[in-house]
Order: sequence, then structure tokens, then C-alpha cells
Amino acid sequence: MDVEKVFHMTGGIGKTSYAQNSAFQKKASDMVKHITMETIQELYYEVTPKSLGIADLGCSSGPNSLSLIKDMVEAVEGTSHKFFHPMPEFRVYLNDLPTNDFNSVFKSLPDFYKDLKKDRNQEGPAIFIAGYPGSFYGRLFPCNCLHFIYLSYSLHWLSKVPPALYDEHGKSINKGNVYISESSPPSVSQAYYKQFQEDFSLFLKSRSEELVTGGRMVLILLGRIGQDHVDRGNSFFWEILSRSLAISVSQAEIEKEKVDSYEVHFYAASKNELEDEVRREGSFEIDKLEMFEEEREVKNGESYGTAVAMTVRAVQESMLCDHFGDGMDLDTLFNNYGKMIDEEMVKVDIKPITFVIVLKKL
Repeated sequence: MDVEKVFHMTGGIGKTSYAQNSAFQKKASDMVKHITMETIQELYYEVTPKSLGIADLGCSSGPNSLSLIKDMVEAVEGTSHKFFHPMPEFRVYLNDLPTNDFNSVFKSLPDFYKDLKKDRNQEGPAIFIAGYPGSFYGRLFPCNCLHFIYLSYSLHWLSKVPPALYDEHGKSINKGNVYISESSPPSVSQAYYKQFQEDFSLFLKSRSEELVTGGRMVLILLGRIGQDHVDRGNSFFWEILSRSLAISVSQAEIEKEKVDSYEVHFYAASKNELEDEVRREGSFEIDKLEMFEEEREVKNGESYGTAVAMTVRAVQESMLCDHFGDGMDLDTLFNNYGKMIDEEMVKVDIKPITFVIVLKKL
């Protein structure tokens, strides 16, 4: 499966779209927004460029991206006024894979520009926004053209499903599981870790060539607390997907062989693994590395399980449909998923972990 050609958040603004089901990501981004704003203000104060280059990598198609860009512009504007610096122009690059629904983002631009001009006597800052499709596992931009890079909930996605998960005959060595689980052989976690190392190192190297010296990156990504890959955190959500797919097999809705060959291109790294790769690659120093658990909050009286199921569906639908076919009954699959999450929450809490990392280009 070619991830770059297939993977994307569910587009549009419908009930199952990412735009309608990215509240968890938005809330987590808001929880660390003070870190993001402090970082871009420090950068601007130190460098004071006339033209400030900002990239949002993995921008997706919901409202979250432009909302944060507005906050960044206002944060820089405040620093500019405080220290009597002339306001810079802003070059904003919105990046995601080519299959992303960029049109929904572009349709929001008129309202975005209108909001920026509000309370400014119709004279908003000079801001130029462009879409940049492509994988961030490799070069995207010219040398030294960026000052600030932001990634929210995109770096835990790998560039591909680890090839080592399949034997010489193309059969999965992780049958019945979509990710690392208790029944997975040790070679499965090794395959995922190796792919993470290759991808993260390439990501850091690529961004080091695009950022100016002293440039900053703020990375928000899912992770895990310790060395054990199997926990009641992010890996458990994939365990529930494996169980949901098994129910679909038992009801003859999908073939077992298809489930056995389905693996997710995801990795929840630990704090030590992240630090080790940054140190090994050598282009950045770590300004901050913090871990947090997101507070559970659901809307319209729906259960936590339903909210999680809708979120997972919005990020996995493209991959599931490509692998199992468009006729797959996703409504039933994720109805079962949501029920199982609620049942598990009664037994023992599920605590997904998120890291926020601030890196400075050396």
C-alpha cells in the first residue's frame, strides 16, 4: 500500500469528516498553545526577520490549522508592538499529503483574512498562504526559507507500514493485530521501531536544511510512557480496532486473510527514543520536552467511546476502504469500536499520552 497516495483524513464537513471529528486534536493543541506562542515570540525577538516563514506540516482539512495560524500572527504582532519592531510579512506554507482535502482549507481563507482585518481598521498584516502537498519525510522547501515549523498530531504517522512486518511470501508476521499487541512476536515491535528511527532521522535532516539557524520547531505527537509498547494508552486504541475487525470477520462481513494483512503505519515513541534520535541526528537541540494526558471531554451528551470511534474513523477511513474495499460497513465497525471503548473504560481507565517537543536549529 502506497501511504502517500492513499492516506488522508476524511475530507469535507460531513458527519464523519475530520473537520467534524478533530476536537481531541484541537483540545490538545490548545493545552500547549502557550508553548507554541512563547516559542514563536522568542524566535521573532531573536531573529526579527522582515519576512517570517512558517510551515504547518500535516495541516489536514479541518479548522484547526488556520485557527492556529491566526494565533501565531497575533502573537508576533504583540511582540512587534512591545519592542517597537516593524511588523513582518508572513509566508505560511500549509503541507499535507497530496490526497488531503486542501480545497476545504482554501475555502476558509476569505473568512480567515476577514477575521484578521477585524479591529485593525481593515488593514491586516501582509500574509501569504500557499498549499504544499507532499510527504514531510524528505525535502519540501528551499534551503533556509523557514523560521518556524509546527506539527500537530502528524509525526506519529510513519512514512509506510514497516516492510519487516511481512515474511518472504508477503504474509504478515502479526496476524490478527493491526499494531503491536501482547500476542505480537518481538520482531513486530523491532520493525516498528526501526521504521520510526529511519523516518524521524530523515524528517530532522530535511527540516534542518529548510530552517534558518536558530529556527524553531514545535512538535505535538502521540507517544507512550515507558519501554513497554503495550499499555492502556495509544496502543490500546489499536487493540480495540483489531477486536472490532475480528467481529466483522465473525459476521462474514470481511475476510480473515484481509484482516491478517492489515497493519497501521503508526508508532508511539517514548521520551527516551525521541531524545536519542534528536541527539543522534545532531542538527537540533531540545528546548522543551513535556508529556501530558488530555482531559476527557465530549460534546452533545455522546459517550467517550463514540467520540473516540468517530475520531479514529476520520483518520483511518481512507486506509480501511483502500484495503478492504469501499463496500466495507464502517458504521457497524465503529459502532462496535465505540461500545468496546466504553466497556473497557468501566474496567480500567485508558490514558493516551501526548508529547510536545520544542527544537532549536543549531
